[in-house]
Amino acid sequence: MKTMQKQRKILIIVENLPVPFDTRVWQEATTLVENGYVVSVICPKGKGYTKDYELLNGVHIYRHDLPNEGNGFGGYLKEYTTALREEIRLAKKIYKEIGFDVIQGCNPPDNIFLVARKFKKYGVKFVFDHHDICPELFEAKFGTKGLLYQSQVWLEKQTYKHCSFAFVTNESYKKIAIERGKMDPDKVIVLRSGPKLERMKIMPPMESIKRGYKYMVGYLGVIGQQEGIEYLLQAAKYIKEHDNNVFWGIVGGGPHLESLKKMAHDMGLDDCVEFTGRAPEQQMLEYLNTADVCVNSDEFNSMNDKSTMNKILEYMALAKPIVQFELTEGRYSAQKASLYAKNNDAEDMAKKIIELLKDPEKRRKMGEVGRKRVVNELSWEHTSKALLKGYEKFFTGEFEV
Repeated sequence: MKTMQKQRKILIIVENLPVPFDTRVWQEATTLVENGYVVSVICPKGKGYTKDYELLNGVHIYRHDLPNEGNGFGGYLKEYTTALREEIRLAKKIYKEIGFDVIQGCNPPDNIFLVARKFKKYGVKFVFDHHDICPELFEAKFGTKGLLYQSQVWLEKQTYKHCSFAFVTNESYKKIAIERGKMDPDKVIVLRSGPKLERMKIMPPMESIKRGYKYMVGYLGVIGQQEGIEYLLQAAKYIKEHDNNVFWGIVGGGPHLESLKKMAHDMGLDDCVEFTGRAPEQQMLEYLNTADVCVNSDEFNSMNDKSTMNKILEYMALAKPIVQFELTEGRYSAQKASLYAKNNDAEDMAKKIIELLKDPEKRRKMGEVGRKRVVNELSWEHTSKALLKGYEKFFTGEFEV
């Protein structure tokens, strides 16, 4: 058994979500602990996650306060500056009390390398865990390649410049790491965010959730600006006007929840659309298992086209047929488990949903395809091997760092 002095120690920093709510970070942290690593995490506080410190499943979790999500240059500057200050403060505390050999920075934002630089003199290395392509994210939010976009391009380049190696979520991100980040391809490891099958439990449907409607369409995800929920609501309105037999269960919280609730109300959808807000895991599973069809409403843009959405894999793990727009990484994940609507066309999305609702056998076959793909290829049991392989190569000196 390894002594404490020889144990490999990793500090993971994530700013945009609390842990363990951030599924990818939590799966990474617990997998590393299960394989003998000492893991600490710095993250923000959030609803249900307000303790300054917790030891959960062997993971040391340190949380800090954070302003509300930024909006515009001033808002983002305040948010990022506050987070950076708190991350540095907590990193110093953790280094003194527990220690770490590596800081793994999970974006957004792309400024966590600045924390790692404070510890470079102690031999601490920096690893980038690329969750979101921030330049494209800001372009999607603001519809322009202005100052904010250019600042994100610069920060992304600096992040890649300072990292010893990088984990990325898919091949599209790997291409960006190599072309825009100038990374050595051998130091870019595709680590997909596969769901844990023991978490995504298949359960009997709860008919009471449907409010008496014959069918249910389910959605899971952050309720944010770039998630395209307005397309989902437009599809709901189209179906209600043509055949009012569908209930819509929208599971998740986020900064645009209240404005989208108002939109649904103004569209006359209160009777058939429910926003649960951020839901406990049991409630999330009850809603998705009850759904006949699940939807990914992410609009087509440069961000979403290149990004792997966790909700797609979670739908597939529950054997649910999917409707989404024609997105590169969305199609890679779902393949024949999904129908693909014309990009940003709510009416075509509605028609694809109707097509599936009227064909239970097609729904069953598509669900089976998705479930098998997750079980055989895309579950965390399979994808986590890249995480362990990357760190093994790093700690044994196979990477030149």
